[in-house]
Amino acid sequence: MDTPIDLETAAADDRLIPFQVGEGDVRGRIARLGPLVERILNVRSYPEPVAVLLGEAAALTALLGASLKFDGKMTLQAKGDGPVRFLVVDYVSGGDMRGLAHVDAARLAEIEALKGESPAPVQALLGAGHLAITLDQGPDMDRYQGIVCVEGDSLADAARTYFDQSEQVPTAVKLAVGRVYRPGAAPAWRAGGIIVQSMPGDGGDRERGEAMAFSEEQEDLWRRASLLLDTTETDELVDPTLTPEELLYRLYNEDGVRVFDDARVRFGCSCNREKIAAVLARYGRAELEDMAEDGVISVACEFCGKSYAFDPETAAAPSDDERAAAS
Repeated sequence: MDTPIDLETAAADDRLIPFQVGEGDVRGRIARLGPLVERILNVRSYPEPVAVLLGEAAALTALLGASLKFDGKMTLQAKGDGPVRFLVVDYVSGGDMRGLAHVDAARLAEIEALKGESPAPVQALLGAGHLAITLDQGPDMDRYQGIVCVEGDSLADAARTYFDQSEQVPTAVKLAVGRVYRPGAAPAWRAGGIIVQSMPGDGGDRERGEAMAFSEEQEDLWRRASLLLDTTETDELVDPTLTPEELLYRLYNEDGVRVFDDARVRFGCSCNREKIAAVLARYGRAELEDMAEDGVISVACEFCGKSYAFDPETAAAPSDDERAAAS
């Protein structure tokens, strides 16, 4: 997408807006990601099809994470036997997000062959695999995880399968990733997405995974909402000159659409020196010396790229003899 970007529109990026269609129970969220997805995709030099897939995963995670009603973390993971072995995006309450993908270097040629396909078929990248969504409410609460096979041509298809099988909530999803041009700057990645669901207000009394019953009027409203969402173009979802509110009005003005207070997301990584030091302390002194180069152990975070330097002698856990001497 070769669209000039007006820097004054930057404030409209990295937003999540909940909305309601008509007077029924068709609700959704729209995401518009700019600097956040640019940061995630530029930590590594991803081949374009992989960058698009990871950008879509970031948009999907933002859409799902915005619905959290507890302090904790939501993680979207995809694993498979294709050229992209592993993909993960984290959303932490408050809006911090990070993500990465692992690419099988020996199979880069398969990825290169997908250039020009927008988006590249998800199964061509992930192969036979699964999509998992994990909700973590902290150490004192049980984690919930839903897992589905990666099916269909897109990540949006896999997300719909997840909601059909794990939640039994009628769901439509549209995701898009593209690059735009800024005056005097390099092309910048952008991502967008919309999720629309037919569900009782405030979640109703339904247990997780229990099927829902809808009136004929509700079914009609849901069908219109999902069909209209399917007409959305990639350019509309990432266009910096088209606000999310304008896009929602363009889609749903006939039934009426109501938007609610937005939420912000940002790049945030939980790595720190103490966590890495705790990992290094599990190794013996000899192992740490083997890790060192020119007397320094350098560790770079895969998510944010930040580098940490350690002295192999001080990073080692003390031996039993050293502990005894210290006491």
